Amino acid sequence: MHNVEMKAELRDLPLARSICHALKATKIATLEQTDTYFKLATGRLKKRECAGEPTEYVFYDRDNRARPRLSHFTIYSENEAAERFGSTPMPVWVVVKKTRELWMLGSVRIHLDTVEDLGAFIEFEALVSPSNNVARCHETVAALRGSFAPAMGETIAVSYSDMIAGQIESQTSPEA
Repeated sequence: MHNVEMKAELRDLPLARSICHALKATKIATLEQTDTYFKLATGRLKKRECAGEPTEYVFYDRDNRARPRLSHFTIYSENEAAERFGSTPMPVWVVVKKTRELWMLGSVRIHLDTVEDLGAFIEFEALVSPSNNVARCHETVAALRGSFAPAMGETIAVSYSDMIAGQIESQTSPEA
């Protein structure tokens, strides 16, 4: 599967919620998620755990860039992940814990995330489909970026896992 996604700092969570309401987005749920990232030679693999939901593994590959980008992903059940990646425990890279407000607007997922040790962020994920091609997804994300501009900060080029790994690295590296 593919989606066009973009992430940015979220400077005003209540305003972002108000914008969701004004756009007639539907709030689906507030989720407590723990994503455990594993070291792979290529791509990224995370184990997503969320209370009340089945554990899933998400393998994805995308460029790190601040502007909207195409992401290729596959979601696996625990059994499917064991078949695909083996049953031997993989080395853990980092763990990301967050509270996610999941909103839907058409085929776009709007995430209002509060990430432990990082802060608040907004993500747009426009799912690519036969009726919603990549170009249309880019247009939709651009329009949402404009609508949410008053609540947003700088766009973010990397994943939460990269941000957490950077913090860990800066805490453990000797100071000059």
